[in-house]
Amino acid sequence: MIRLLSSPSPVGSVIFAIVALLVLSLIVLLIQRHYLPLRTTPAYLLVPVFFALWLPATIVLLVPIDLASNASDEANKGIWLPPRALLVSWRISYWLTFVLTWFILPILAEYSDAGYREPKDRILYSLRQNAQYYALVFGSAVLGLVYFFISYGPSFTSLKGLILALAYCWGLVLAIYLMGHGLVAIPRNLVRNSSASGRLRRLQGQAPKLYEKMEDAMLTLEELEVQVSELNKRKTGSARDFQDWIEELSDICNIPESRPRSAIPRPDSDGRIVPTVITEKYLADLTRQLNRARHAKSRYIDEWDHLLRDASKTQAILDSAASKKLDLGSSSPASSFWEKTTILTPYTRYLLHCRIVPYLRIFLGGFLALASICIIWSELVKAALPSLSVIRYTVIHHWTGDDGRVGFAGQLIAALWIMYMCAAALHSVTEVKVWRGRALVRRNTAHESAFWYASQVAKLSVPLSYNFVTFLSRKIYQETTFYDILGQYVDLTPLGKWFDYLFPVLVLVPVFATLFGLYGKVKRLFGYGDIVDEDEENQTNYGTGSWREGRDLIERELNGTSISRRLDEAASRSADGRGRSAPILTVPAARNEGTRTPFATSPSYRDQPATRMGPSSRTEVLDSEPEDDSFFANIGHRFKNTFDTIDTPKWLQEIGDGFKKPKWMGGNDEAGESSNRTNRSESDIRRWFGGDGRIRL
Repeated sequence: MIRLLSSPSPVGSVIFAIVALLVLSLIVLLIQRHYLPLRTTPAYLLVPVFFALWLPATIVLLVPIDLASNASDEANKGIWLPPRALLVSWRISYWLTFVLTWFILPILAEYSDAGYREPKDRILYSLRQNAQYYALVFGSAVLGLVYFFISYGPSFTSLKGLILALAYCWGLVLAIYLMGHGLVAIPRNLVRNSSASGRLRRLQGQAPKLYEKMEDAMLTLEELEVQVSELNKRKTGSARDFQDWIEELSDICNIPESRPRSAIPRPDSDGRIVPTVITEKYLADLTRQLNRARHAKSRYIDEWDHLLRDASKTQAILDSAASKKLDLGSSSPASSFWEKTTILTPYTRYLLHCRIVPYLRIFLGGFLALASICIIWSELVKAALPSLSVIRYTVIHHWTGDDGRVGFAGQLIAALWIMYMCAAALHSVTEVKVWRGRALVRRNTAHESAFWYASQVAKLSVPLSYNFVTFLSRKIYQETTFYDILGQYVDLTPLGKWFDYLFPVLVLVPVFATLFGLYGKVKRLFGYGDIVDEDEENQTNYGTGSWREGRDLIERELNGTSISRRLDEAASRSADGRGRSAPILTVPAARNEGTRTPFATSPSYRDQPATRMGPSSRTEVLDSEPEDDSFFANIGHRFKNTFDTIDTPKWLQEIGDGFKKPKWMGGNDEAGESSNRTNRSESDIRRWFGGDGRIRL
């Protein structure tokens, strides 16, 4: 086989490339099937998303082949293709990826999220939503075009170089930040998850916050369903023109008759939910909000179920330490094929999960940490001292002076390096929370989210692949077809060349930010922007709940004693005619003052059915609260809270105890104390910045 691949004829290499492409196609289809229902998903989503995932995978395959195809030594070429076949493959892969990233996927993403019924209206909405984005892109292109025309004169080469260089630079900025975060997060998560007790503690710490998000999503969906229900009652006026649309929305919603009345707004406020005049824009906005709310609910329910399964499994692993037998119980319907397969006995399963898997995670985490260090080091030295790059010596095994050739082993290692760099960047995409609530949900991913994640895969693959190529010797990668397609236009101007070499040094910023927990420190300093999930040592024991609260919440959910489950069971019984018309649960009147149940959980609307507020009452409460202050007013609030919590030193309190104050200065101690408080309130620093002098928690 090796002799066939190393032969001067490219037949063996062509066969290998075709088989690899078929395997990649199968893997991409399995990924799509995992996140999308293939039978019910429209073709305008499946086909672009398939190519947006398949083309970057072919780029990972083409880069090692391209590195070996220009070798003069036929015996050490490895997998190679003729120059013409390689050029055609690169043109198809690069330009299709470029068009998908910048034009097709953004338009289709907004098209799927438009909310309108007619395709024409959805296309117009998508173009309007992308107009601002394209205006920003074309504005930057005009500035770059002036620079290119001044440097090289007006020509097609200058225009093409501008387009490719700007697209590469923007993708490189995003890729370096995301890759730097992932290079630290992936090995650290593996090492931390090697301890079952630590993993269970982290799951318990995440439970209250996730449970609160899940119930907020349910509340938002219920309010929109009630709005659709009230809209469906409109039979006259402007609603008659959109009766079919309204009926479709009613079919989408699920409003059972057995819903507790506490979850439905009061009758005196129902009429104010729906506007007087029903317009097409209003129905499109309502459809869009309803679809987003349904997918948000599905997302958090899926995450909550996954957390419960992980917590139950981890607890079973800890409990098996005494009996030396591990029984994970029956698998859930959502489990994979391998999870449903029971080959091991309880004792061998105990040995696997308690003796083998932890050490494998530590070994893999240490190995990937070493790989991350090599990538970061290569980024730092590739401009000044390229000969010190570690990656180039792992890929190039056949050196002839300063030059070298890439063999089959080097091709395999190069593909692994590129895959790890892409995996680190894509891992960060799921953690950085600035993506408008987008998420990947098993078999129920929103169409707009699928388009967006596919565009990120396509956008990050090209800059990361070329960035990896620059780790190698310049004599090697300048002979590749990849350099002729993209690299020569990046190096066309000194600005682009030095940007490509020096900007990756900034990978140290996300690396140190993730390594030392700077995200949590910045969040606690300013109080803004929950950008990245905090680690367990940076989490506080107040606010959304501590790990003890999460432990009790998980136990209550697994044991089936939560009030939410009792409400759902009561509602289902009443729907079947086997129970009361509405569930009656005794809820303590002083619920807001503290938890009086044996299981302490975060406050939720499902735990308080008798005191659930409708939209009107919630609006009244929100109106009574102060509006969002300015930036300086928020700083004043923080100064106020800081100064008010500082205790006066004892030596400062004793100053003046031997002197008696005159009455006009507040000689009475109690009066003086009250006057001091009054003066403190009147001299509130927040009033300088527009605040109202009250403390906000």
